[in-house]
Amino acid sequence: MKLSLALFLLPLTTNSLSMSAPSKTYTFDKSNQIFTEAKTLMPGGVSSPVRAFKSVGGNPVVFDRVKGSHAWDVDGNEYIDYVGTWGPAILGHADDDVLEAVAETMKKGTSFGAPCPLENELAKMVIDAVPSVEMVRFTNSGTEACMGMIRLVRAFTNRQKVIKFEGCYHGHADSFLVQAGSGVATLGLPDSPGVPKSATESTLCAKYGDLESVEELLKTGDVAAVILEPVVGNSGFIRPTKEFLQGCRDLSTKYGALLVFDEVMTGFRVSYGGAQEYFGVTPDVTTMGKVIGGGLPVGAYGGRKEIMEMVAPAGPMYQAGTLSGNPLAMRAGIETMKKLKQPGQYEKLEANSKKLVEGIVAAAKDAGHAATGGDAGGMWGFFFCD
Repeated sequence: MKLSLALFLLPLTTNSLSMSAPSKTYTFDKSNQIFTEAKTLMPGGVSSPVRAFKSVGGNPVVFDRVKGSHAWDVDGNEYIDYVGTWGPAILGHADDDVLEAVAETMKKGTSFGAPCPLENELAKMVIDAVPSVEMVRFTNSGTEACMGMIRLVRAFTNRQKVIKFEGCYHGHADSFLVQAGSGVATLGLPDSPGVPKSATESTLCAKYGDLESVEELLKTGDVAAVILEPVVGNSGFIRPTKEFLQGCRDLSTKYGALLVFDEVMTGFRVSYGGAQEYFGVTPDVTTMGKVIGGGLPVGAYGGRKEIMEMVAPAGPMYQAGTLSGNPLAMRAGIETMKKLKQPGQYEKLEANSKKLVEGIVAAAKDAGHAATGGDAGGMWGFFFCD
């Protein structure tokens, strides 16, 4: 489950780093007015549930603009933003070079519905960066990438079952909206109204970090793939051991299943080559998103050439998208990745993450709270231990 945006929006004060009292009183009249109207127009007033602030109370802040590490709401309040639009704004919001490149590309049109050379350029960058990827298919979101991926692994292996892990999120496709039962080999049960039991009967749930639970499920046979977040980010930050990831690699190979890393969150964030480069464990298939779109809607899935050639029109597994490979998104991704490839970027990113986590944990302990935290590249998180 994603943490609420409210937890990582820090009102800007005269001395925000020392957590002193705000120098002015913040008002939210316009945000409240807009959100009240939004609830009559959209379910819950939002386009994605995590934005609604239900886990922390109150109404969401309605943004007006963003730049760098700062955000401004419609009431004129200024914030330091640690969310970064949930990952894509790895360079900071509204990077000047990315904006300039997108503006120049926009002069040629916003959507072609036909191939464009920018797809080739970004594809080559992804293939060069990510160890497992020899071919790539672009989509419009991480969820869409995972939908294509699960169909692909079943088509390639001619098997039906997939193994996911408790706490790992792979988008809102029916097959992934499951929770684990009480036993290791228990079939997943629908975790949302509207998801038929038949859609989740072939989804098995293992315990993250527990290789025995993985092997017990693999022994049941007919498993197409083991699918996981190589660093968990959707149920709090959980950093795995390399031994666990390598164990998943070895077990998948032993039982003839594919290993899939869902790197929608970790890709180009924990390192330029994703978590697979960071930990030195290579999956068969990788899903991506967020960072590779530079703030515009993009997803992708890729893997070994023999696997990817199952995808239409090269092969029989159908998947399509009207806006896939959109020139604006491709250009934003290209410019973002150019900057990320520069020497020292990820060393700086990890140093900043470590400094931030250590500061939060130290502040919590100074206030009498038991807390712990961790980081991996540009991912970080903390937990209260009581």
